[in-house]
Amino acid sequence: MNLSISYKLTEDLFPYAMNSRTHSDEQVAQIAASIMEFGFTNPILVDEKNSIIAGHGRLLAAKRLKLSEVPTIELTGLSEAQRKAYVIADNKLALNANWDYEYLRLDLEGLKDMDFDLDLIGFSDEELKEILFDNDSEIDFPELADGDKSPFQQKTFTLHNEQAGVIDDAITLARTQPTVDTGLNDNTNGNALALICEEWLAANE
Repeated sequence: MNLSISYKLTEDLFPYAMNSRTHSDEQVAQIAASIMEFGFTNPILVDEKNSIIAGHGRLLAAKRLKLSEVPTIELTGLSEAQRKAYVIADNKLALNANWDYEYLRLDLEGLKDMDFDLDLIGFSDEELKEILFDNDSEIDFPELADGDKSPFQQKTFTLHNEQAGVIDDAITLARTQPTVDTGLNDNTNGNALALICEEWLAANE
């Protein structure tokens, strides 16, 4: 199938009435900001009747920006079943991808160093804080109240979901060691974490 881009009037395009993908005002604003920064780089996919197959959010953003026309690609020859399926697949397949968070962090840090506006990337402030978490920053770990809790301390860490999974797996494995519950602490998880840290320190001495 040979594809070509044609510009069509925004007012001539029709959203698919059964579109199951929703677009919040915040997301539409993000798409609009992206178009302003990078241009309209992702054409809207339409059928022969100018009904949108993919790009409902982009159309909403175009209307917000008061664009009179937008780039489109017309997909011809799709059956009714194919058209309905592609409306869903175009959204779902993108959601099935994941991130290499180390590469993502390095790229975002590079953009930050170049004073690029990270709001245009699409991540929330909370997501950016998690991804760009500075391991060298000073963290105040809360201690438990004095009294019968002494000499124990409670430490709080902020972890990404993938990091938390690694920690959970490591603690579960460490708890199988015969020596993990000997000595200072009745808390098995605390003993396991201390054992992991001791072995890491010993390996790096």
